[in-house]
Amino acid sequence: MPITVLIVCFVRFYREGLRRGLEQHASIEVTGTANTPDEALLLAETLQPEVVLLDMGIPRAFELIWDIRARATKVKVVTLGITEEPQFVLECVEAGAAGYVGQDASLEELIAAVHAVARGEALCSPRIAGLLFRRVTALAGERAPQADLSLLTQRERETLSLIEYGLSNKEIARRLRIRLTTVKNHVHHILEKLGVSRRGAAAAVIRHVGSKGPVPGGD
Repeated sequence: MPITVLIVCFVRFYREGLRRGLEQHASIEVTGTANTPDEALLLAETLQPEVVLLDMGIPRAFELIWDIRARATKVKVVTLGITEEPQFVLECVEAGAAGYVGQDASLEELIAAVHAVARGEALCSPRIAGLLFRRVTALAGERAPQADLSLLTQRERETLSLIEYGLSNKEIARRLRIRLTTVKNHVHHILEKLGVSRRGAAAAVIRHVGSKGPVPGGD
């Protein structure tokens, strides 16, 4: 059976070109395409593809990785990167990406990534792998002093727990019954206090400190 793929890309000719290229291979079936985060999330939920190819140039790309992984837990996300900066790649991985394909990769390399993540493997180029290993080694020393959750207020801890569960800002606002702007303020303060720049990195801190507890605001 072919591997089912959803393509998420903001640029139409890039999106259509990817579809045509992938459909030439009998081992891959493109079940849909999307050009907005909302459309991507809806199709990921309804189509349940095995792999989502996500162009990281799309708005709210990091949040979208979390949302897809939360709503369609069996779906693997392969990010199509706009840079190979170690921090950017690391944040994709922390957000839940199973693979990272750089902008200079060939179509064959992209297809290899689709097959790899469909088999349950994580995949990136040897160069990116080397960058990641060096960056993770550096972060091991940098993050230890920042992993003190006592810096956060009770509400900020609840917000961080929901971020770690993969909820979007809108979902957190509904769960905690607070305004969306309040959630955004909490997220800003969390990132600032933990010394990180992305939601994925903040979630990694709580995973490092301990296991998940009950979902805040849950029934």
